[in-house]
Amino acid sequence: IEAQFHLGEIYDEGLGVAQDFSVAVTWYRRAADQGFAAAQNNLGWMYKQGKGGVAQDFREAARWFRLSANAGNADGQFSLGQLYDHGEGVEQDYQQALQWYRLAAEQNHLHAQTWLGLMYEYGKGIQENPIEAFKWYRKAAARGDIDAQIYLAMLYEQGKGVQVNYAEAAKWFRKAADQGNTYAQVNLALLYKDGKGLAQDYQAALEWYRKAADQGDTEARNALEKLQNDLKKPARALGGN
Repeated sequence: IEAQFHLGEIYDEGLGVAQDFSVAVTWYRRAADQGFAAAQNNLGWMYKQGKGGVAQDFREAARWFRLSANAGNADGQFSLGQLYDHGEGVEQDYQQALQWYRLAAEQNHLHAQTWLGLMYEYGKGIQENPIEAFKWYRKAAARGDIDAQIYLAMLYEQGKGVQVNYAEAAKWFRKAADQGNTYAQVNLALLYKDGKGLAQDYQAALEWYRKAADQGDTEARNALEKLQNDLKKPARALGGN
């Protein structure tokens, strides 16, 4: 059964063979029908995305995700949580989403930890609790999740669930920026420009704006042009800018 699942993965990802989603579905289904939880989750994703010759079917995706989730598979739990969160194939239910995210997060599922943080930050399915959001974001951010790094930086910047700390905000924006995230790059540039949490450094701000602009970020391009123009003016023109 495990070999069937791994063969499905090989065709799914095109590892050493021509990528073929339909063959992947065949092998995932064989393993899933025998109760292999990881295969059930992956087969659910095929239905969710409409890949491998199966029509997109969120209800069928939910059926397979639920089998996987009930077997204790963290990926299946997270996948089912996503469906409840977005109301895809099931009636939207934030409490159910929260429950499945938590089960996956407690198994150290990276993305589930981030999404559980979001549920706490915005009070979806539970009372708003920025302190708890901070806890889960920090777990995922420390493991390299870009979204969690950004959300954590924003909590430090806004003083939600933690005291305002621009240096920590800059630290986490930088980690996401170094992974190429344009939102983080723009925010890191802004901190350099304003000298918040970092020594004010217009050249560093220009550099980060340029990195985001080169990826097509319109906000970064506009900010880059504005800062370049401001730097051509007398020094007093930059005051409070």
